Amino acid sequence: MQLIPAYGRDYKSKKAVQADWDANLDFIAQPSGRYINKSGAKEAGLKTVYIRYKKQRSVTPVKV
Repeated sequence: MQLIPAYGRDYKSKKAVQADWDANLDFIAQPSGRYINKSGAKEAGLKTVYIRYKKQRSVTPVKV
């Protein structure tokens, strides 16, 4: 599943992406547009998500 940061957030590093994911902040699933966070991804049975950052030009895999 591919996600983008919610509420206008953006990141400059993989470390920042991971920190907010671990803090259970919301992200937007693409292309559905639904909000999801780490706990929701666990409930859905996901193992890995891909989060876009750097103005959506880079992608990093993040373990759930």
